[in-house]
Amino acid sequence: MEKQIRIFLENAGWCRNISSVKFLAAGEYNQNYLVRDAEKGKSVFRINHGSQLGLDNQIEYEFSVLKAVEASTVTPKAYHCDGGTGDFGGGVLLMKFLPGRPLDYKKDGKRAARIFSKIHTLPPSAALIIQDNPVLDIARESNFLLHKYKDHPLKKEYATLLEYHGRIRTLGQDHGPYFKNEATCIVNTEVNSHNFLISDSNAFLVDWEKAVVSYRYQDLGHFLVPTTTLWKSDEVYTDTEKRSFLKYYLKATHLDIPFEELFFKTRLLEKTILLRGLSWCFMAYYEYTETERALKNRETFNKIKQYLSEMDWLLTSLES
Repeated sequence: MEKQIRIFLENAGWCRNISSVKFLAAGEYNQNYLVRDAEKGKSVFRINHGSQLGLDNQIEYEFSVLKAVEASTVTPKAYHCDGGTGDFGGGVLLMKFLPGRPLDYKKDGKRAARIFSKIHTLPPSAALIIQDNPVLDIARESNFLLHKYKDHPLKKEYATLLEYHGRIRTLGQDHGPYFKNEATCIVNTEVNSHNFLISDSNAFLVDWEKAVVSYRYQDLGHFLVPTTTLWKSDEVYTDTEKRSFLKYYLKATHLDIPFEELFFKTRLLEKTILLRGLSWCFMAYYEYTETERALKNRETFNKIKQYLSEMDWLLTSLES
């Protein structure tokens, strides 16, 4: 694979004097390789293998997102994109490599809040998908995940999630108008700890494959919900810690909104994103056990099984 990547980059003229290509990391839908060359220094060559948004042009969409958030200075700079190369799955992207470690929830909350403040004050991009009723939009996406495989073996979990889905749809219908009085913004929607890169001097947010134009509460709710904090750590935010984080975010963005309104809308999206996270785990369990999935990760599968087994606790964790 490294040799193929080197040949592609040189033939495309994206890199002209490559010294090395090495595997960096893989997610559920992408593989990333570290490229070193004399002109750009360190770059990331990203290979796409699927779309969580159901797009045929996923890698081009991610490229458009990166261009839209570039002015924030807290995201990777995108160099090139090619969605038509069959040799590398669903297309490829070359972007700047950013150094750093994963976010520590106890130490780095304020740095995450500052990143969000820089992203959420950018103008929305017309190139991105719009979710103007995020609760109902996410509920619709979750419904698709729950019904993707008709012969799914986890019948009890399916019934539990279907009942919770109905509760979230009701919340979306009842509270959808609450969002109409404020502007939309670009939101990442996948803000787990390993999508942040933290160093002594900088802090970045990477992995923009699922970004949309919606309301800030998608990112805030996703960042705080237990299915996110537990994904790569053992941390769960208390309500006191969540309030502290949101108060700092409110100060950093100079947002003209009462704090209790910010907290209420964020909690509403927490509940909604919990549905989406568990629905994805339900769907992915089938793909891991019943199909030849392109990318499989043992740690991810273990987390999927954990969340499904602890579903009752997760679903009651946000009732206060």
